[in-house]
Amino acid sequence: MSYPGIKGFEKRNVERMRRFYELYANDEIASTLLTQLSWTNNYMVASRCKTQEERHFYLNLAINEKYSSRELERQLDSMYYERATISKENLKPVPVPDGVKNRFLDSYVLEFLDLPNEYSEKDLQNALISNIRDFILELGKDFTFVGQNYRLMVGNHDYYLDLLFYHRGFSCLVNIEFKIGEFKPEYLGK
Repeated sequence: MSYPGIKGFEKRNVERMRRFYELYANDEIASTLLTQLSWTNNYMVASRCKTQEERHFYLNLAINEKYSSRELERQLDSMYYERATISKENLKPVPVPDGVKNRFLDSYVLEFLDLPNEYSEKDLQNALISNIRDFILELGKDFTFVGQNYRLMVGNHDYYLDLLFYHRGFSCLVNIEFKIGEFKPEYLGK
């Protein structure tokens, strides 16, 4: 049979379709997820993820966060899955509610800041504010920016929080304080 009006069946595209089929043919979970994403996002996940677990992670992430292909590509480039897995392993000794385990990471990739090798806490804070959209994407889309150097009164004392966010999923405020240099135990209480 000949279908003269059909396009897109070049050798490269057919090979991609075959690989896609081979990856997901027996994967019942993924088959329902795949229809919720664009071909670009599906192809990105299929071509860049090594394991089924990693593919499921990125498919769910892209759907839940409604990622564009650019946003998904950034998460793949920054190895979000690996960082989430490491963070999850580090949380095991301490009982943490399931919903929190996947929301906060031990490390974040802030390559979009383009800071010099030497910078101050204020430089870091200003760079994050200038790139707030990318920073919220790195934190997770449930975050809403509340303010910078946010004033908080406790008793008769004024305190200023470096960055204050609201997390919609947990219905709570999240404070980010900047400390450059070696970690000191007293930072935990700040």
